[in-house]
Amino acid sequence: MKTLPGGTVTSPRGFLAGATRAGLKTKGDLDLGILYSEVSCVAAGLFTTNRIKAAPVIWCQRHIAAGKSQAIVANAGCANACIGEQGLEDAAEMARLAARRLGIEPQDVLVASTGVIGERLPIDLIGIGIERVALSQEGGHELARAILTTDTCTKEVAVAADDDEFTIGGIAKGSGMIHPNLGTLLCFLATDAAIDAHFLEKALGEAVDTSFNMVTVDGDTSPNDTVLILANGTSGVVGSIGEGTKQAEEFQAALTEVCNYLARRIARDGEGATRLIEVTVDGALTLDDARVAARTIAGSPLVKAAVHGCDPNWGRIVAALGRSGAEIDGARIDLFLNDIRLVAGGSPHTFDEEKVRAAMRGAEVPIRVCLNLGDFAATAWGCDLSAEYVTINSEYTT
Repeated sequence: MKTLPGGTVTSPRGFLAGATRAGLKTKGDLDLGILYSEVSCVAAGLFTTNRIKAAPVIWCQRHIAAGKSQAIVANAGCANACIGEQGLEDAAEMARLAARRLGIEPQDVLVASTGVIGERLPIDLIGIGIERVALSQEGGHELARAILTTDTCTKEVAVAADDDEFTIGGIAKGSGMIHPNLGTLLCFLATDAAIDAHFLEKALGEAVDTSFNMVTVDGDTSPNDTVLILANGTSGVVGSIGEGTKQAEEFQAALTEVCNYLARRIARDGEGATRLIEVTVDGALTLDDARVAARTIAGSPLVKAAVHGCDPNWGRIVAALGRSGAEIDGARIDLFLNDIRLVAGGSPHTFDEEKVRAAMRGAEVPIRVCLNLGDFAATAWGCDLSAEYVTINSEYTT
């Protein structure tokens, strides 16, 4: 597969997008957008496991059960969460307004929101803004900007199969309140592949498990976490991709690559972050052990603080590993930081501390832990913890 220069969610055939300033963000940036397919799509989605679910999540869960959709309307600046029945009414109205604008049915419009919790969605501004959204093939870049909150950059990518049989594009947003258990704050994916609905749902689940479910910024999960994928089948290739078909493995690999790229971008853009932390745990007895160990280390506040200070305090890494719940044998652990061995067979290994500190000053800090118990491995992504994180979140609503 190949990564497309300047790729975004509208890189696949038949998708249009656009965004506008509806007045939802205090700084006046783009804050409302639409992703639209020219034909009906097979659709799948994953949503927050937080017991508190935002109204747009509830709307999407109800309507994506049919396995089809044609558009997504999304806003930033207001999460439409914890507003009771009014929030559900506003989410439905947001879908109705977008449907009228696009000439489709409200049940074919998925809704996503992000921003401050506990404030009512300004539906009048939403309605005016929806009418102003101009849709185009290049509009995916605008949509990627419109869903940002505390993000400092957009997250967007597209890949194509080597034979150009299909393209997958995606955008995401996420910077804080990131410790998802099925998706990040918002992620929209699109493909022009013709694909079986059951396989699309399965493929999305597998891709998210190795990407967004392995990202942590601050240990908090959002009521709005949403990952959506639309497949419109406009690539022109005859036949549907499903389990057992020759294209299934390639599609899964491409979708996972897109999600992994976006997940890394989210971790790197964590609120106040100066460094990306990449934790790989290998030699685990089970895949679950590898995943929980990697994610626990990446999410440890002490590990994150040590990385921020370029402090090779490997005891914090081992301590996080020990509380992760993964099966371990302390006498068999090997630990590497930036490929420099710090621990061998569970005991300290001689290393040049200044050399390790220098290596930790880079933009990315890879940590590798070898459990030496089995054949399973997993990678998680996080970021360092800085004073800027506290500043951002102490002033979020002001």
